[in-house]
Amino acid sequence: MADLIHEFISEAAQRTPEAPALIFKGQSLDYDELHQQVNAFSGGLMACGIGTSERVAVYLPKQNETVFALFGAAAAGACFVPINPLLKPRQVAHVLPHCNVKVLVTSAARLRTLQPILRSCPDLHTIVLVDAPAAEDERGITQSLLTYRDFCLQGDQAQAPHRIVDTDLAAILYTSGSTGKPKGVVLSHRNMVAGANSVAGYLGNTSQDKLLAVLPLSFDAGLSQLTTAFSVSACAVLMDYLLPRDVIRAVEKHGITGLTAVPPLWNQLKDLKWSKEAASSMRYIANTGGAMPVATTRTLQKALPNTLVYLMYGLTEAFRSTYLPPDQVDKRPESIGKAIPNAEILVINDLGKECSPNEPGELVHRGALVSLGYWNDPEKTAERFKPCPGRLPEIISEEMAVWSGDQVTKDEDGYLYFISRKDEMIKTSGYRVSPTEVEEVAFASGLAAGAAALGIAHPTLGQAILLLVTPAAGQALGAELEAALLNHCRAEMPNFMVPAKIVARELLPQNQNGKIDRRALSEEYQNLFQEASE
Repeated sequence: MADLIHEFISEAAQRTPEAPALIFKGQSLDYDELHQQVNAFSGGLMACGIGTSERVAVYLPKQNETVFALFGAAAAGACFVPINPLLKPRQVAHVLPHCNVKVLVTSAARLRTLQPILRSCPDLHTIVLVDAPAAEDERGITQSLLTYRDFCLQGDQAQAPHRIVDTDLAAILYTSGSTGKPKGVVLSHRNMVAGANSVAGYLGNTSQDKLLAVLPLSFDAGLSQLTTAFSVSACAVLMDYLLPRDVIRAVEKHGITGLTAVPPLWNQLKDLKWSKEAASSMRYIANTGGAMPVATTRTLQKALPNTLVYLMYGLTEAFRSTYLPPDQVDKRPESIGKAIPNAEILVINDLGKECSPNEPGELVHRGALVSLGYWNDPEKTAERFKPCPGRLPEIISEEMAVWSGDQVTKDEDGYLYFISRKDEMIKTSGYRVSPTEVEEVAFASGLAAGAAALGIAHPTLGQAILLLVTPAAGQALGAELEAALLNHCRAEMPNFMVPAKIVARELLPQNQNGKIDRRALSEEYQNLFQEASE
């Protein structure tokens, strides 16, 4: 039984070395080959002097080297940091120095965009490129610059990896908070192994499964497609899709048995025709990253009558929290289910007591999946990670639980229902977006004197971002200002953070404390995107 996340691969290589492990663009690697590649990257890290738990960032789309580097970092005893490939240099410039990244794995094209920010990364000493750089790419680079092949070859005679235990760092996943810059959620090997085993258990995964990895590997549910597959010696198929129809084609081509996606993708897939071959191979589908509209669930059930449907809820801070079993989907489709195996979910009221049935309260997650907190952020860690209620006073050390900030209720049968978030986080296209981060980009443009980013209900995205601004001095209200600000946002932010609409106003209302009255603005624009879709 694996204790460390990379041991899923090494143990599978011992049991079934020739079993397919990873497929990317028609190339298939078996577990023995995957194991060798992971060890090669691990050796390269040891040769360049990586220390225990030091951070290795990977800024690439889904491809073989991404997987080799993530699990190779873990095998070396380092800590991997997957950076969403959609992020722009502005966001990457926060991640690299924030967690003191030592080694960066990326491509020559991406490195060119990052060159202006590298001087702000004093701890970064090695850059590994999956392709060959042009001569001009090396100008101004003070870090050691190696091709991926040369990096791995230098590790042939390297020392053995660092000895680590399951409570040591495995990964840092960056997730937006309701205010300020993204936070780095620190996951231990124990967190990730427990999460993979739990998810594989309730999904019934086996070595016969083929899982289509369509979500970003920087997203906990996306990374889970790999860890869950490897935990049972199943096969993961990597895919960065361009169109929803490509997903169905991939299901058909590879005989995919399991697909996990977020509501915006399911909302698009439900309206497409599933071929007989695609429908027959799908053992289950799963939703995460937001509530699945009931109409979407019903349409998918009709299109895939022999496919099990799992509705899930998760927190990056605890990897995965609840799931609704397929036999309950018809009975209570709005429910987020019950606790996953090896977790307990409590509903706690403002007095710190467990709620009665149907009494609203905060969802609190305890168990082996609770992460180690936020990297280098004791204040925010103390806000979200607090002692578990109801623990025995005789136990001196306190167990930390994740206080989600989400309001839920629990019915008489123990099933949970999501109500709302307590903070102002925007949940769009399966991503959590900080309003403050969007507003900071608006201010940096020099076009806005005031700004308020809101999450407004949207029929396909869950929430869409509405950015309300007041013009800076010398700027006039109107479409020209809104268009200029939108262009600035597109240049500075990944697509999922770009506002769906920007509205310039003379004033932004204030509440009695002198702050922007976000509640009043949300009520004023609450039907904006519903009306636009009609």
